[in-house]
Amino acid sequence: MAKKPRWVVEKEQAKKAGAAETVWLFGLHAVRDALENPARVKLRLILTPNASEKLKDAVAASGVEAEIHDPRKFSAPLDPGSVHQGAALEVKPLDWGPLADVAAGDGERPPRVVLLDRVTDPHNVGAILRSAEVFGARAVIGTKHHSAPETGALAKTASGALERQPYLREVNLSRTIETLKDMGYTVLGLDGEADGSLEAAVAEAGSRAVALVLGAEGPGLRPKTKESCDALVRIDFAGGFGSLNVSNAAAVALYAARAR
Repeated sequence: MAKKPRWVVEKEQAKKAGAAETVWLFGLHAVRDALENPARVKLRLILTPNASEKLKDAVAASGVEAEIHDPRKFSAPLDPGSVHQGAALEVKPLDWGPLADVAAGDGERPPRVVLLDRVTDPHNVGAILRSAEVFGARAVIGTKHHSAPETGALAKTASGALERQPYLREVNLSRTIETLKDMGYTVLGLDGEADGSLEAAVAEAGSRAVALVLGAEGPGLRPKTKESCDALVRIDFAGGFGSLNVSNAAAVALYAARAR
């Protein structure tokens, strides 16, 4: 029998590892929203008596049997600093389906998506998911590597948005941008030193779909990412201090680019 090439073996191993991956969500809000999400595969639920009382309706509707633990012996495998509020739920990561389907839009308003270039802080990504949900974005898109994975900290910061706002992690950001262009998107990279403004670029895009690309705080967008965008744009500031962290910049950009 012929030996499989190394790349084939590595691909199969990665697929198996992905299938085995689980996430521990924590906190009353994040756990409740996950319990109420029929798309979530729920594996293990650990609650304190107090949390069990607060979540009793969501637990009953989910059909998941909770393990009740003494608060002093809460055994869920969480980071010691996690503010779990007596609730932890082991789940499988959500599968939102292929990019082409998620980003297609609803046919009523031009879709908006957010792409993140090496944004690794789960708190920033969680906050961006909240803004994306509020302003009606179709998806937040990161990369398989060098972006924040789905974690309990991300879910808690997202405050329920992780269960409702698609969060995709694609292999290659530049290829993802080209795919969106082929779908009719205008791709705008946020860059504080750009000449053009976001508002002017969105107005020029008119009824076209718009993708907003944001980079990590400090380094910003990588050169390859900049080259892939249709245009680089800035957020206009009223004063001389023109700096926002990436989650705040995403919120402002989504508001400015919201589909009307």
